[in-house]
Amino acid sequence: MKKLSELSSQIGKLLAAKGKTLALAESCTGGFIAHQVTLIAGSSAYFKGGVIAYDNSIKSFLLHVSEVTLKNHGAVSVECAKEMAAGALKNFNADFALSTTGIAGPTGETPEKPVGTVCIGLATKESVVAERFQFTGNRQEVIEQSANKAMELLLKVI
Repeated sequence: MKKLSELSSQIGKLLAAKGKTLALAESCTGGFIAHQVTLIAGSSAYFKGGVIAYDNSIKSFLLHVSEVTLKNHGAVSVECAKEMAAGALKNFNADFALSTTGIAGPTGETPEKPVGTVCIGLATKESVVAERFQFTGNRQEVIEQSANKAMELLLKVI
C-alpha cells in the first residue's frame, strides 16, 4: 500500500497533466483527504474544493442526497456514497469526485455497521460507483485507511 502523500502527489501530477479536476464530499474523513490533496504544491490547478458533510442535513442540502436514501439505507451506505459523489461532481463542476461516509469510531456502530464500516463513492461524468469497506484500528487509523483507499480508487480511473 502506497503512502497517502505518494498517492496525493501521483494523483496531482496526473490530474494536472490531463487538465482534469477533483472535488470531494467527505463525512467520516472530516477533510483529511482535502488536507492531503492541498499539501501538494500546485494543487489549485486541479482541486476544485470539497464539502465536509458530517450531518445528514448537509448531505441533503449541499450534496443532494435524497431523504429516501438516508431513511432506507442510512448515511453509511453505498447508495449515500454514490449520491454524495454525484452531488460534489455536479456542484463543483469537476471531472472526478470522491466521497467518504462511515463509522470511524469508537462509537456509532450498529450490528449491521460496526466501527470501521466505510463507503467510498467515485463519480465521473460517465459513471458513479461506490464500494463498502471494513477497516480496522482506532479512529485515526480508520480515517487514514479510508482516505488511502479513496485515493487508490481514484488513481485507477484517472
